[in-house]
Amino acid sequence: MMPPLYPKFSAFFKRVTIYLDKRLYPDNNVISWENSRSSAAHEGFEVKRKGDREFPAQIRLEMNYMLEKFMLSPALREVLGVQVDTRARIVSAIWHYVKARKLQIPNDPSFFHCDQALQRVFGEDKVKFTMVSQKISQHLFPPQVILLEHMIKLSGNSPVGSACYDVMVDVPFPIQRELNALVANVERTKEIDACDESICGIIRKIHEHRRRRAFFVGFSQSPLEFIKALVESQNKDLKVLLGESRHNAEKDRKSDFFKQPWVEDAIVRYLNRKPAAGSDAPGST
Repeated sequence: MMPPLYPKFSAFFKRVTIYLDKRLYPDNNVISWENSRSSAAHEGFEVKRKGDREFPAQIRLEMNYMLEKFMLSPALREVLGVQVDTRARIVSAIWHYVKARKLQIPNDPSFFHCDQALQRVFGEDKVKFTMVSQKISQHLFPPQVILLEHMIKLSGNSPVGSACYDVMVDVPFPIQRELNALVANVERTKEIDACDESICGIIRKIHEHRRRRAFFVGFSQSPLEFIKALVESQNKDLKVLLGESRHNAEKDRKSDFFKQPWVEDAIVRYLNRKPAAGSDAPGST
């Protein structure tokens, strides 16, 4: 089952507090919900109390932004034209402001000149780009909470009443879900590739041990014929490497050929060395 495309209502808030009339509800007049203490998200909140009098209820909403946001000071707000934003986007906006007005110092691009608006923010004639994030800290404040007043009515055509308010919230783009799934698939693919590489290494070792076993089994069953076939095979390879396309086959068939001084040394060498790759049979090359 696919998860919902957008977060539920309560996911947009860090804390929701409702204040009832103290005179009507002296003992339980404050109702508070905190996101950090909730085990699941909700599509809404419902508060019920017994009463026979109309009164205004105060609702306090503290936003739960996906990325931490700050309220800008009037001076910084005048430069960027926004009231609330993240630190990263504020720094980026200052960079674009500097580039658009060509305030970057040509001889030292790491600094930029401050026009009158920026001087009211930084209090300097020039500022280093790397210091912007630090210097704007004094111009960033926690975002203001949202305060609403809702009239509890007991009469009229719609006693329950309804009211709509526009509140800016952070909503993830639908494509972000696909990107997250893609990243997860890439990570799983890396794990699969690592397992495949490990399996291939084990298979290579199995084939190597299989060839070694075939080599020694052939030698144990018929040492003389095995050595003879091995020497003949390697002799052919040697002639190919040396470019000797012609050879006297009749000479190789005579026993005197294998009584030469190099034969004993060749036998010892081939017994001690690893069999060549792919040599499953004594005479294979």
